[in-house]
Amino acid sequence: DVQLQASGGGLVQAGGSLRLSCAASGFTFDSHSIGWFRQAPGKEREGVSCINSGDGSTSYADSVKGRFTISSDRAKSIFYLQMNSLKPEDTAVYYCAADASPFMAGTRIHLGLYYEWDYSGQGTLVTVSS
Repeated sequence: DVQLQASGGGLVQAGGSLRLSCAASGFTFDSHSIGWFRQAPGKEREGVSCINSGDGSTSYADSVKGRFTISSDRAKSIFYLQMNSLKPEDTAVYYCAADASPFMAGTRIHLGLYYEWDYSGQGTLVTVSS
């Protein structure tokens, strides 16, 4: 069974940094794209970033480009979201996710469209104070 366990959320001041982690099992990073989406209070879910399994490329939402970095440790089956220069509007529950499509999730993130991932874990709350 695919399992995804996110951690690393917390309270941080604007301008600060956090690193989210996602422990994955039940699939390989070669076979599935991996990434993050978020949901802020009262808002729709938003794709944040992913690593496309098709070619290892990364995709980012315009709202986080240049501030967030996605990476993975294949040996440990963990992937990360390094979040720098955090803003109050980054406040949300962040979910890690995986998808069998090699490029679909990344394409949707690039276009600013939400994508329904095949698998997602429980979220971790990130709160950015002003």
